[in-house]
Amino acid sequence: MSDNLRGSLLMIFAMLGFGIEDAFFKAATGTGGITAGMATLQFGLLAMVLYAVYAKAQGVPVWTTAYLKAGLMIRTGFEIVGRLFFALSLAYTPLSTTSAILQAAPLVVMLGAVFVLGERIGPRRWAAMAVGFVGVLLIVRPSPSGIEANAIFALLGMVGFAGRDLATRTAPATVHAAQLGVLGFAVVSLAGVVILCFEPGMPALPAPGAALLICGTAVSGVLGYTAMTYAMRTGEVGVIAPFRYSRLIVALILAYTLFGERPDAMTLSGAALIVGAGIFSLLRDRRAGAKPDSALHRLS
Repeated sequence: MSDNLRGSLLMIFAMLGFGIEDAFFKAATGTGGITAGMATLQFGLLAMVLYAVYAKAQGVPVWTTAYLKAGLMIRTGFEIVGRLFFALSLAYTPLSTTSAILQAAPLVVMLGAVFVLGERIGPRRWAAMAVGFVGVLLIVRPSPSGIEANAIFALLGMVGFAGRDLATRTAPATVHAAQLGVLGFAVVSLAGVVILCFEPGMPALPAPGAALLICGTAVSGVLGYTAMTYAMRTGEVGVIAPFRYSRLIVALILAYTLFGERPDAMTLSGAALIVGAGIFSLLRDRRAGAKPDSALHRLS
């Protein structure tokens, strides 16, 4: 098996893990047995413990002073925003809509790379970005009265993840992937605390069924994150990265079979435009001989 094939299969497995993670989380918060804040907190703590065990198994310290460096602090701030609003979107917005809007993150990363990092892109990729953002508009459908509040959760979550991916470029190279996992899921826990502060009433322990679903969320999330890390270090990034869009296919299947969602033609058209624009941009990046650490390739 070639490195490219192995990396592509790992990326598909990673997106399957993330899709299942999202479905577990939505199922848990939809039962009424756990609030979005408590679900996010439990998910973050469980996944952080799993990554801490993994870090110890790799002989890597769980804590490093690099967490306090400016680059990682900025990354952490963006991840808090992404995790907070993505959790709210999963809880209150259709899974298909949330997952479709999330696919626009690489396009926002590319836009940020131009204005923040000074990277240059050609007119074709500018056109691809425009097409992708049209796809987002088809999904959120702004009207004179504004955008539906729940769709704003997904948009803000996507922007937070895009900012995190941009900030990852400034992360110290000495930080091990396991340490990034510990930090990332510590941020999830913090996002849960923030959500809890705005939820009515006193925090309550989750019902057993909901708690079990969140355990599934943590395990599938850690497996997905780990598989993605190995995928991006195996083979050519330009070949492997487009397979990240398989997450949307997984989400649409799970949304249809588990939650009875039936995305309409405009939502599906918007999702197709976003995915098409993202894949085109990645392939153009590869043909242009971009370096593997290009900002566009810092994928969530």
